[in-house]
Amino acid sequence: MAGEQQLMETAVVAFTTFFAVVGPIDVAAMFAALTPTASPQARRLMALRGVVISGCILFAFAFGGQVLLSSLGISLAALKVAGGILLLLIGIDLVFARSSGGTSTTREETTEAAGRRDISVFPLATPLIAGPGAMGAVILLMANTGGDIVAQMTVLAALMAVLVLTLLLLLLANRVHRFFGVTGMLVVSRIFGVLLAALAVQFMFDGIAQSGLLRG
Repeated sequence: MAGEQQLMETAVVAFTTFFAVVGPIDVAAMFAALTPTASPQARRLMALRGVVISGCILFAFAFGGQVLLSSLGISLAALKVAGGILLLLIGIDLVFARSSGGTSTTREETTEAAGRRDISVFPLATPLIAGPGAMGAVILLMANTGGDIVAQMTVLAALMAVLVLTLLLLLLANRVHRFFGVTGMLVVSRIFGVLLAALAVQFMFDGIAQSGLLRG
């Protein structure tokens, strides 16, 4: 029972974190704004390519992130504190409805993307879906499993669920934008921003405790 409860907690934490840092609703709204003249077929192709490419990027970080950290001599405790700080900043941006490079495009990137016909790689795949926040989150969550294969599969399943949800919302981007409106999207972002901020603080607490800095 305890193992099932822990896996459920891992799944909820992973899904909440990925949903907050990827922001499928915000991505769909940005996609609709950047493809007003594209044909339905072109939109579907761009949406599919963007999600597949971003998925490859995030899964590469999921499987290779810990190797990279080990080669750089970065401990899990340091990763938890640094990742917690990054996620906390993203959570604060979501709560106060501010745009940053962590989960969205910067003003310069949006301007550059507006002149592109195919936005599947940039800015859709990265940085909108596989942005710095999502990359950091997948490494942190995978490292936090302690090498437990089942827990890692749970994290990857949560990532896949968010990517599939993102694809569905991209395919329905115009409808999603009209349904939620600006106010609705901000409400959803703020709710997940609060949850993400709380998770980020917990990651930092765990990292500090694991580092041994507070031992007497």
